[in-house]
Amino acid sequence: MDTANTAHSANSRSTASDSHRLYTPQADERQLSWRAISTGCAIGVVVAAMNISIGLQIGWTFGGSILAAVLGYAIFRALRPARKFGVLETNLRQTTASAAGSMVSAGGMVSYLPALALIGPPVAPELSYLQLTLWSLAVGFLGVFFAVPLRQQMIVVEQLRFPTGTATAQTIVAIFAEGAEALRKARILLGWALVAAIFTLLSYDWSEAYWGSRVANPSLSWLGSGAVFLAAWGFRIYVAPVMLGVGLLVGPRVGWSLLAGAICGWLVLGYGVLYQQGWVDAAAIHADGNWSGSAIMSYSTGVRGWIIWPGVAIMVADALTSLALSWRTVVAAFQRPAAGGLSTALDAGTDTPRSWWLAGLGGSTLLVVCVAYFVFAIPPWLTLIAVALSSLLAVIAVRSMGETDLNPTGTMGKVNQLVFGGIAPGNIVGNLMAGGISTAGAAQAADVMQDLKTGYLLGAAPRKQVIAQCVGVLAGVLVTVPIYLLFQKVYDIGGATGGYPAPAAHSWKAVAELLTTGFSALPPRADWAVLLGIAFGMLIPLVRRYYPSCARWLPSGLAFGIAFIVPPYFSIAIFTGSVVYVIWRRRRPAQHEALVFAVASGVLAGTGVTNVLTALFELVSGYLRAL
Repeated sequence: MDTANTAHSANSRSTASDSHRLYTPQADERQLSWRAISTGCAIGVVVAAMNISIGLQIGWTFGGSILAAVLGYAIFRALRPARKFGVLETNLRQTTASAAGSMVSAGGMVSYLPALALIGPPVAPELSYLQLTLWSLAVGFLGVFFAVPLRQQMIVVEQLRFPTGTATAQTIVAIFAEGAEALRKARILLGWALVAAIFTLLSYDWSEAYWGSRVANPSLSWLGSGAVFLAAWGFRIYVAPVMLGVGLLVGPRVGWSLLAGAICGWLVLGYGVLYQQGWVDAAAIHADGNWSGSAIMSYSTGVRGWIIWPGVAIMVADALTSLALSWRTVVAAFQRPAAGGLSTALDAGTDTPRSWWLAGLGGSTLLVVCVAYFVFAIPPWLTLIAVALSSLLAVIAVRSMGETDLNPTGTMGKVNQLVFGGIAPGNIVGNLMAGGISTAGAAQAADVMQDLKTGYLLGAAPRKQVIAQCVGVLAGVLVTVPIYLLFQKVYDIGGATGGYPAPAAHSWKAVAELLTTGFSALPPRADWAVLLGIAFGMLIPLVRRYYPSCARWLPSGLAFGIAFIVPPYFSIAIFTGSVVYVIWRRRRPAQHEALVFAVASGVLAGTGVTNVLTALFELVSGYLRAL
């Protein structure tokens, strides 16, 4: 056990001026090292692969800070280097990994970029590897340099909690104090990653990938007509460890919200109203006495293309109402800093030279302007407005993360689309990408601040963390862009079939189309459903705010709306994982608290990496079949 780095010894060396910190560094303790950066990049690759795979399935991405801390510790304990690995190196490694993994969401690879691909030529351009790389680098660095001057006020002066950043710092201190427990968690994580990887490989249809054939699904007729009906409408068993892992991470409220949304959207609205009233192609859905799942899932004439609109309306209304109810947080974000706050942060408080962040901010802004103009034909003045708006939204996002651990960038993305819909009406590509600029900067700034909070609690040098963030952004872009292009080439992302429905992309696309073409973008008779969705989405946060005793019975508006977009079997599988979460917590609470994150992270990481490998196999086999 590395007793020199225990929490007890750290606290015993604390003074009155830093009593709030969890650890005090050794005088000669290393921070920024090649081994910390390199392993951080490697773990960041795993997090990025996980986030692209999961994000295109369910619309969410997950942080990699704690995963990087635990895995990195286990790696170095196994390698036993001559020079002991310390707390601050662990912190720099998780900073690098977190930055790399966050480029999936900051770069828009599960939201506005696949939305752009869904629109497609001739309206939207097809993006090359170079174009996507330059874009992702620009918006990624933009967020990093937005965050730097905010550190002093948000972390040092106001002492905002930043729950994830605080939890990461506590985890790092704990794994050095209790090395055996850290190794146990790492073994559990790696074990479940292996299980998920093996399951993904065994369940993959190798014959279809190589020979181009399709293995027929077994008949469900022996279970009765009810089972056939439910299966056609998407209510069937979907055995996937990754959904179990998601359910373990999101917990019961999101789990039952997804199930309730699936029932209301697909059965009550889809079958009970749309099919019965003939508002969709009922003849194709039930032809010759047989239910057609493909007709139900059709975006053009089926149920799926209709119910996506009330689903998006619920998500947007819930998010915007929640943001409006948090007006105090928004106002506080722009209040004049206290003495010693933002005004002095640029000089000494951040330990990052003014020239660094000014040059970084100027360079990334120039790159964003150039890429937006030459690739998307967005006028420079509109891009500069997007960058300016992004800087304001970054302040809101950082404060929201500091107080609640919630990053409202999805909400603010819709706000941005509304703003740019008014500034540049009729430009659907400009609406998506200008909104993406504003969202990306805010998302990345909030992620950076979580890591800076971890470093502050551990006594790390902010300057070195900023360097690690920049390296992580670069590594993340070099990995996420080819993975995204690989998935785009191999899979039908956002299509009516396949395992990657891309719900966040459909949400962005729907809002952009509505703002660009007006209500003519809606399917026939969908306007009333959109209005009801808006009313329901607004009601959820209002009731939660003013009648808190009813909060436990209210669904998550985001999850409820997403269930209208993804096939129902996704929602059922995640709900099943959340049921396992509840049972495990009730029967073995101590074990659950200690290992639930390790199990869930292992499953997600193992599946994400394996999905990348199978996508590579499918790409190669496609070329072989063409020869």
